[in-house]
Amino acid sequence: MSAARLPRALVALMLLAGSSGTVLAVQPDEVLPDAKLEARARDISSGLRCLVCQNQSIDDSDAPLARDLRLIVRERLKAGDDDRQVQDYVVGRYGEYVLLRPVLALHTLLLWLTPLMALGLGVFGLWRLSRRRADHETKLSPAEEAEIAALTRRDR
Repeated sequence: MSAARLPRALVALMLLAGSSGTVLAVQPDEVLPDAKLEARARDISSGLRCLVCQNQSIDDSDAPLARDLRLIVRERLKAGDDDRQVQDYVVGRYGEYVLLRPVLALHTLLLWLTPLMALGLGVFGLWRLSRRRADHETKLSPAEEAEIAALTRRDR
């Protein structure tokens, strides 16, 4: 490939990579006819974890359980539940693990504070290490200085 074509190929590759967003797994038969309800369903399901995939929302997962959860969300919305009621229903059925963003509560405090504690321990360890090195710096006695001076003179 010539040097003139290389920048064009890189730009084309970057555009292609940038345009490839996440593909939602929502099937056409799941989509609600009411656009507002569908938008609410997508918003709710984007915050719910696929219990099979574990790191994907149910919108992004092709797993059968994720499809079932998407259908439950849509059924609850059609039944007239608000967003909080739908989320509470799913959490009540599957537990808080189904939430992609865990709640901040007393029982999840350790989950939220662990990164801060790890950072604090790291900073404390670095501080102790720097103090230990400073403590080990000692002055030489006059006899040791004389011995070093004699050794350096002998090498010349």
